[in-house]
Amino acid sequence: MKRAVIFLLTSSILTACVGNVSLWGQYQTPTPSGGISTLGTPVFDENPTDVFAQDPPSTPTPLQESTATPTSLLNTLITQTATLTPPVLTPTVDGNSILYYAQSGDWLPAVASRFAVKMSEITSPKPLSEKGFIDPGTLLIIPNHLDKAVEYTPSTQLLPDSEFVFSATGIDFDVAKYIQNAGGYLSTYREYLKTTSWTTGAEDIERLAYENSVNPRLLLAVLDFESHWVRGQPENDFRTKYPMGYESYLNIGAFGQLTWAINHMSSGYFGWRTGKIKQLTFLDGKTVHLDPTLNAGTVAVYVLFSQLHTYNEWLRIIDQNSGFPAFYAGMFGDPWARAAQIVNFFPPNFSQPELSLPIEPHVTWSFTGGPHSAWGVEGTSLAPLGPLAALDFAPRGDKSGCVPTTTWILAMAPGLVVRSGNGVVVIDLDGDGHEQTGWDLMYLHVATKDRVPLGTWVERNDHIGHASCEGGVSTGTHTHIARKYNGEWMLADGPVSFVLSGWTVIAGDKPYLGKLVKGNKVITADVYGQAWSLITREDGE
Repeated sequence: MKRAVIFLLTSSILTACVGNVSLWGQYQTPTPSGGISTLGTPVFDENPTDVFAQDPPSTPTPLQESTATPTSLLNTLITQTATLTPPVLTPTVDGNSILYYAQSGDWLPAVASRFAVKMSEITSPKPLSEKGFIDPGTLLIIPNHLDKAVEYTPSTQLLPDSEFVFSATGIDFDVAKYIQNAGGYLSTYREYLKTTSWTTGAEDIERLAYENSVNPRLLLAVLDFESHWVRGQPENDFRTKYPMGYESYLNIGAFGQLTWAINHMSSGYFGWRTGKIKQLTFLDGKTVHLDPTLNAGTVAVYVLFSQLHTYNEWLRIIDQNSGFPAFYAGMFGDPWARAAQIVNFFPPNFSQPELSLPIEPHVTWSFTGGPHSAWGVEGTSLAPLGPLAALDFAPRGDKSGCVPTTTWILAMAPGLVVRSGNGVVVIDLDGDGHEQTGWDLMYLHVATKDRVPLGTWVERNDHIGHASCEGGVSTGTHTHIARKYNGEWMLADGPVSFVLSGWTVIAGDKPYLGKLVKGNKVITADVYGQAWSLITREDGE
C-alpha cells in the first residue's frame, strides 16, 4: 500500500500497516511483524530495500552471539542423504475421468481451478464442501478437461509442504552450527543492515526464517545451490554481490537476495493453495502449465527457479537424481522422511478453534483492514502476492494519527505468550512454547505500556495490551492480527476462514478490502474508519 497523504474524513484516520521497527531500528514494510522468538533468536520485519546503509560506520559494531538452542520435537532426527521418498501421486485416468486422491492442504475451489473444472463437476464417495480442507486420501473423481495441446511440468514432487514453512521439521535445526561446520563463505560473511548494523550470515538466515515463517534449511539450500555460499565460495564478483542471481540494487547481499527469493516462493506456495497460480514463465519466455497433482512446497521451488533460469536449465534443476532434490538431500537428508514425522500436517476435519473479537464488549472499534499480507508487500514485482492472512482493527478516538489509547486489546483464545516485545505479542494455543506447532495468534502494534509479559498464560478476554503504532510505521493507532498453524500462515478467507465471535471474514478484490459477515449483518473494511467499518462486540460474543 502506498504511503499516502492522510485525509481526515471523520473523527478517525487511515490506519493501515505501512512499516515496522526492528529491535535495532526503523525500516519500512506495508504489514509488520517482529519481536523476539522463544528460542532467543531475533525476529524482525522484512524490507527488501533494507540492505546496506549508505554510510556504514568505519568501526563495525561488535556482533552478539546467537543464543538459539534447538529443542527436539521430533522422535527421530533424520540424517541419511541417499534415498528420496516423495509420494507417488500419479492420478488414474478412467475413461473421461481422472481419479485423484486429495493431499494435505487441498481445498475444493483450488483443486477445481488446477484441473480446469467447476467445483460441481468433482464428485467423491465422501461429502465435499467449498469450505475446509479436503481430508487427505479422499478420492476425487474429476472430469478430464485438461488441455492436451499445452505442455505440463513433471508431476514429481520435490519438497514437502512442511519443509517450506517453518514447521516442526525445522525446530531441531541449529542454523549457526550448520553454517560454521559447513565452513563456506557464509560462515565468515557479514553485511551492514540499517536495522541490525553488522550482521552475520547465520543471523540473516535466522531472521528471515522467523519473520517469514520459512524453513531455514530451504533458505540455505537455495543459497548454496545458486552461489556455493554455504559449503564453498562464490565463483565471481557477480555471485558475491547477487548470490541468488537476481540483479537489483534493492537486493544486494544475502539478506536482500533471499528476501526476493522468499517473496517468489511464497507467491508460488500460497498461489497453489488458492488455485490462483497455474503456469510458469521462464527467462527465455517459455510458458508451461503446472501439473495439477503437485503440492504447494514443490510449486514454491518451481516458481523460484523459473524466475532465474531458462526452461531447459530448469528441467535439469528439478531432476530427481542429479538436480536440486538430490542437492537438498545431500545437505540435509531426506525431507520426506522428516515430513513423515509430522502426522497429518492438516489433520482430518481440521478447523479453527473458537476465537473471539480482540476488543472489549460495548467498546466500538473500526475494522480498518480486510485480508492483507501477514508479512511483506502485496502484489508488486519485487514482492508478489503472498499470504493474505491478516486483519486490522483500530480503536475510535477524537484525535488522528499515532496517539496513545487506554482501550484494551483482548486475548482471542487461551494460550501461552511466546513472544512479547517491540510491538508484537504471539499466543501459542497448544502451550508447548513453539510457534512451529499447532495454532498461534499474532498481534502487532501492541504498545509497550501494559503489554502482557513473555511466558504469561492468558485466558480468553484477558488483557494483551493497547493498540499503538509501535512495531511499525503506521498511519494511525491500530492492531494487526493473523493466525498460523504448524508454522503456516492461515489465509483469512481461505479453506479455514477467520471467524471472530461469529463474524466471518470475506476478502475483497484487493488487499485491505473485505467484510465481516454475521447473519444479515455486514461490516465493511475501511482504512479511514468510516461509519460502515464500525464494530461493537456484544455480550456473549
